[in-house]
Amino acid sequence: MATVRLAPNPVAARRALSDETRGLLFFFLSLAVVLAIWEAYVRLGLATKLLPAPSAVAGVAYDALKSPFYNNGENDKGIGLHLIASLGRVCIGFGIATILAVPLGILLGLSKVATRAIDPYVQILRPVSPLAWLPIGLALFKSSQTTAIFVIAISSLWPILLNTIFGVKAIPNIYLDVAKTLGTSRWETLRRIILPAAAPAIVAGLRVGIGIAWLVIIAAEMLTGGTGIGYYVWNEWNNLSISAIITAILVIGGVGLGLDRLFAILQANVSYAE
Repeated sequence: MATVRLAPNPVAARRALSDETRGLLFFFLSLAVVLAIWEAYVRLGLATKLLPAPSAVAGVAYDALKSPFYNNGENDKGIGLHLIASLGRVCIGFGIATILAVPLGILLGLSKVATRAIDPYVQILRPVSPLAWLPIGLALFKSSQTTAIFVIAISSLWPILLNTIFGVKAIPNIYLDVAKTLGTSRWETLRRIILPAAAPAIVAGLRVGIGIAWLVIIAAEMLTGGTGIGYYVWNEWNNLSISAIITAILVIGGVGLGLDRLFAILQANVSYAE
């Protein structure tokens, strides 16, 4: 029997394109309005002298992004070097959290006994503010850089762990029962059933975790010092350069958006089409 394919609706396609276009136009229009109000607010003298106008921020941003990798000493480095240092710490801390959380989450998702044993630790430690772990990290490692990585790892651990547990628990029992009936080994069951079925939830946890990791690194570097985008923000505040701080905020937001988009693409690739 031949399959009947419905032709795409050109009206709906134009409407979708039109909605996307209107959304972009509204974004740029609202941005222009906000910048205009901000510029007028500063030029009329309604703000303190510390707050720069958008035109001043644009000039500072251009200078910072024009040569982002210069190095004139410990306290005078380009924003690009600080960004690379922060991304390196985030990758290490997030990687550690992933290596710990995914296997532990699979174990807890499969074992009710393990869940009851570990859950109190999770519920007690999960709400703790990331900054509360800083003195603990400094006492443990005696290194500000290692402490920053430690704080990233322990802060991004929880969403990955909880989403992994949820994803494993959501697997229909019939899948696992059939695997047992067929005599499938534990490794094959993990590789062919558990991981593929739980992958959408796991990647959703990774997506949340990377956002938390990028959020936490800024605060951690402000307190631990050294090279990093958080330290860059704190150093520019000491220099009373709000324009440079706003530039850093835009760069931080742009990188965070990029990281989120990468995991959104991964999440779409492992999700099942309905």
